[in-house]
Amino acid sequence: MTCAELLRTQAYLDGEGDPATAPEVERHLESCAECASLRDTIGATRTALRQDAAYFRADSAVRRRLSLALDREDTENSPNRNWLTGIVAGTRQFWSGAASGAFAAAIAASLVFFLLVPPPPNQLVNDALNAHLRSLMASHLVDVVSSNHHTVKPWFAGHADVSPPVADFAREGYQLVGGRVDYLDGHRAAVTVYRHGAHIINVFAWTYHGETLPNLTTRNGYHIVFWNSGNLAFCAISDTALDELLVLTQLLKATATPDSRE
Repeated sequence: MTCAELLRTQAYLDGEGDPATAPEVERHLESCAECASLRDTIGATRTALRQDAAYFRADSAVRRRLSLALDREDTENSPNRNWLTGIVAGTRQFWSGAASGAFAAAIAASLVFFLLVPPPPNQLVNDALNAHLRSLMASHLVDVVSSNHHTVKPWFAGHADVSPPVADFAREGYQLVGGRVDYLDGHRAAVTVYRHGAHIINVFAWTYHGETLPNLTTRNGYHIVFWNSGNLAFCAISDTALDELLVLTQLLKATATPDSRE
């Protein structure tokens, strides 16, 4: 006989369930063999796909050309382009009465450079944003579903290259959803997933080799925070409010010193 909770359980395992009912579904999984078997099958399938599927990464030259092309397209289609052009024209008129034409042209050119030329893209920021967006697609959010850190952390030990700190901050409003393995800068990263209200927060962890991490940034409405602790580097990303994301990063920094398996 099919379990009456099977559809709701499957929705939960796919990351489409109601967060308010997540604890109830988890309790059901502990007592229902049929739903527990479904959970194990889905988890094994996701793991097999991530481990066995070929992963190809474009070389740096290709990525740079694509990034520049996209930035150029954004600039050309920007609704502020005419407004900025007007500022440049006004600047030229102003300086034409006070200095030579050559000097005015130099000032205008400098203004165009600072207003229109975007900063060089950071590949690590791009990778974090792309991985976060992929995770929001159906069935891509978690490989191991649990709000219990005693379940998620041991899972990382057997599937990821690092074992990051894992904690449930439900009392503070950050519910542990589970974990998965993803790719960041061409390397496997352990990802701890939290839910804050209606927002998903992905926390990536990978081995830190002393490289300079990007500054806090916002891209397409998503806040991205980087930091390092011990021999691990971290990145937290979400579309929740920045101050709320920073609260979670502080909670994570206050946990025990992480350890790496490399």
